[in-house]
Amino acid sequence: MTAADVTQVPGRVLERGRELFPGIVSAVTVALAAKFISEHYGAPVMLMALLLGMAFSFLAEPNTTTAQGVEFASKKVLRFGVALLGLGITVQQIAAAGLPVVGITLGGVALTIGSGVLLARIFGRTLPFGLLTGGAVAICGASAALAISSVLPKDDPNHERDTVFTVIAVTALSTLAMIVYPMIGAALGLSDHAMGVFFGATIHDVAQVVGAGYSVSDEAGATATFVKLLRVALLVPVVVTLSLCFARHPGATPGGTLPIPFFVLGFAALVLIGSTDFIPEAVTTLLLELSRWCLITAIAALGMKTSLRKLAEVGPRAIAMVCGLTAILAGFALAAILLLHI
Repeated sequence: MTAADVTQVPGRVLERGRELFPGIVSAVTVALAAKFISEHYGAPVMLMALLLGMAFSFLAEPNTTTAQGVEFASKKVLRFGVALLGLGITVQQIAAAGLPVVGITLGGVALTIGSGVLLARIFGRTLPFGLLTGGAVAICGASAALAISSVLPKDDPNHERDTVFTVIAVTALSTLAMIVYPMIGAALGLSDHAMGVFFGATIHDVAQVVGAGYSVSDEAGATATFVKLLRVALLVPVVVTLSLCFARHPGATPGGTLPIPFFVLGFAALVLIGSTDFIPEAVTTLLLELSRWCLITAIAALGMKTSLRKLAEVGPRAIAMVCGLTAILAGFALAAILLLHI
């Protein structure tokens, strides 16, 4: 890079910022509205961000001044938010979990993703759709759906539609599970600790896991939150594996780039950094809140890029797939908890 190029960098950055600003502000505004509705009416914030974003789909039209910013928010802001999630997990927490809990978590994730691939074949869906739905149900709902979607081949014209469908489906089922699973645990006579493991190993989104756990007791809530974060940690190996598997796919990013996304490396690095006392607790809390806002903003932008007409084309088989995967994961976790006397 020459001296002339260096002097032009600030101007290019400023110009790029002007191009992105309208769209990013639009996505943030929708995210703020979704947060307001969630706090005042109890609706899932991710679902509200998606639905409100769809209402403003005209802002993502190619000829608008907001299109580039919406695209940036749906991809770059998303990846930054996923990377920051790594601060919520520590190596010490993983080590202290105990083999039975770790085994249930690993087994549930592997079984659900494998079942997603199998059900995709049975229901005539594509392999990426099976991996997307299986990974979202297995790991952490909407966040996993967005992270996995970012490394799957982009040559499928229904890629974004399927991603939005998956986010909506897992969010809706997660809210239902938050209500139903405590009833199931009580009917089976599970202890508070066992119920926490059950909720953390099966409910899709973090917020609903916390809600279900603390509706039972503080012990169930703390256990559920930890087991859920253990599932979130598995996002790294899953996304890395998928990146490597699809690196040479025609719809993947053109050659010459690192097959492992930088946001996944950032996630892993922040897990290690968060396991030390290097970052003050107040800063960690602030960054995790920033992560959540990034994810809400990204989902709002993704909603803007989606039309309801295309979403309706997904069909009942896709809904049956997500419901089936949710049932498989819940059944496996319950059987393991009862068998191992957790």
